[in-house]
Amino acid sequence: MSTKSYFVIGVMSGTSLDGVDLVYVNFKRENSWNFSIIASDTVSYSSSWKSRLSELVYLSKEELELTNAEYTQYLASVINGFIKKQRITNLDAICSHGHTALHRPDLGYTLQIGNKPELATLTSHKVVCDFRVQDVTLGGQGAPLVPIGDEILFSEYDFCLNLGGFSNVSTATMGVRSAYDICPVNVVLNKYAEKLGKQYDAEGSIAANGELNSNLLSELNGLPYYLETPPKSLGMEWVNQFILPLMERYDLTPQNSLRTFTEHIAVQLARALNTKASTKVLITGGGAYNKFLIKRLSRLTSSTIVIPANNVVEFKEALIFGLLGVLKLRNEVNCLSSVTGANQDHSSGAIFQP
Repeated sequence: MSTKSYFVIGVMSGTSLDGVDLVYVNFKRENSWNFSIIASDTVSYSSSWKSRLSELVYLSKEELELTNAEYTQYLASVINGFIKKQRITNLDAICSHGHTALHRPDLGYTLQIGNKPELATLTSHKVVCDFRVQDVTLGGQGAPLVPIGDEILFSEYDFCLNLGGFSNVSTATMGVRSAYDICPVNVVLNKYAEKLGKQYDAEGSIAANGELNSNLLSELNGLPYYLETPPKSLGMEWVNQFILPLMERYDLTPQNSLRTFTEHIAVQLARALNTKASTKVLITGGGAYNKFLIKRLSRLTSSTIVIPANNVVEFKEALIFGLLGVLKLRNEVNCLSSVTGANQDHSSGAIFQP
């Protein structure tokens, strides 16, 4: 494909359920890939959608199919609203992750809702989506997918650390990119903030005033997942099976739960970063605004922490899914076997025409 410039919309919905992230971006390929974010927005979920999405792992097959269809229609309305609001006329494709409903690569399946062909029809634009399924079919984890974007767009950093619903990290060793999910972040923190009537713990201020429970911290840090070697990935099923029952068994106040789990996150992040000396770390995702978490992490690692401009902090994943879509359109590799454990590098995703 001869085109060297692409105008696309990247769309991402994460497990933290903050909302749908949208970014209108221009990618240019010269000697290397460059990007320019033209517009960005987050459309928050209604309480109804937030509740429905939080219960996806408990739905029957029929209920999931219905939700998938309805969510595709909802997502189309969000994208159309963004196009209208930003007055976008030059658009090569919509590149959408969808929203993860089920993720059990160990059992050979993963499902992201909102990736139905109707998305192209409803938006009247070409859609590139459903990036995870092919990787699982090829024996991979189907996650994380962002690291190829780290390699192409942010290679000056030793580590790219994203703090969203879950934390994930990518790094290159001897020219080979590796990445994995480290631990839950906002999927747990937000749950305990909600017990206090808050959507989230702003800047980690509630956790900062809580008391650390060393016994719970020890049990959390001792969970078997943290001893596994990459490639590995996490989903809500794992949180529901291991993290939440353990937290509830201690019956702590929400403040003390937040303090202890924030420390757990910091410990696990530091373990991931302390594999190399004098490293430069890019931190993005909503957790980058958690000042208390970043402070605790800074105390536990010698790495130099860099928090970029807000539009990169908030929209890096949507940005990179835009890039994944462009690479798919060019039939170029957008999924790295060294990251996911698939049996080969490949160009993943489905292309739907309006």
